[in-house]
Amino acid sequence: MRTAVAGAAAMRAQMQTITQEIYRRDAIALSPRERDGGRMPREHTSLRDIFSEILANEPIDPTAAVRRSMRPRLAKRFYEHVAVARDGNGFRVLLDQRPARTPARNVMLLPARELAEMITAEWQAQRDVIDFAAMPLTRLAARIIDGAADAGRAHAAEIGKYLACDLIFYRAQAPDALVARQKAHWDPILHWCLANYGARFTVAQGIGFAAQPRPALSVVLAQLPSDRWRLGAIHAATTLCGSTLIALALAEGELSPARAWAAAHVDDDWNMETWGRDASAIAARDVSHAEFLAAATILSLPLSFSDRSSSARPRLDGDDEKISATP
Repeated sequence: MRTAVAGAAAMRAQMQTITQEIYRRDAIALSPRERDGGRMPREHTSLRDIFSEILANEPIDPTAAVRRSMRPRLAKRFYEHVAVARDGNGFRVLLDQRPARTPARNVMLLPARELAEMITAEWQAQRDVIDFAAMPLTRLAARIIDGAADAGRAHAAEIGKYLACDLIFYRAQAPDALVARQKAHWDPILHWCLANYGARFTVAQGIGFAAQPRPALSVVLAQLPSDRWRLGAIHAATTLCGSTLIALALAEGELSPARAWAAAHVDDDWNMETWGRDASAIAARDVSHAEFLAAATILSLPLSFSDRSSSARPRLDGDDEKISATP
């Protein structure tokens, strides 16, 4: 428990640093009218107005969310005080004693006090305007809470697609230094899968598709959790990393967030070291990293409740058995 809380605190500090830098960049880029919240009329001061106009079409895919968050519509801050309140076995975020709500008008009921406190800190950190690009935990929590009844089915299916062509299965043929770096980051994950699940995967050089053994795919997908919060966080980590195995190793504590992020960006880091850094790419990566840390934070916390339903692995091509889903 202490380790999880300490890890969450470290990720909280790292997220604050990243989101503050994102907020600073956005503030510099804004016109005076935008900094004053001019894109939204002053009378739009309710939570419903804020979420409906800004996040109503928020995509489930965290990668798409990252792209959209680069140019957010900013609304004026309409509240003075932010607090956390217990509600049964969960926790609410209160804005001037009113419960924060999601775009679908659901109360933002959170399964861990630490998570509620971090989301409260995101709301409190907003100054004259509300910049959701600087609130990755709020965004991810809202997407998980608002997930439709079949969201788990969609998440599990997409996680399965990433696993079938997982990033770490495909290796460079040259140069030798890159080959060695991929091996150092990715082989331990494959060894962990084999030792823990008996799953042995095929590694290929180049970009040609390498079919994976069906038993290995099935046993790994059977490890997906049955509660919406952890499944939603694993889905977010998978799409941001491009790897189901990296996300699962993160969820199981085999990889720290720093090691998981490094493993997911071996090729990108190599290219930047070789060809130089691009400012716009770095800015986009900072936003992605904040989203990733939000998912890692949820996975690191002990949850006071789980939103469960029937669950099983997604259907694989050729399966004859009936497959249920995890919402």
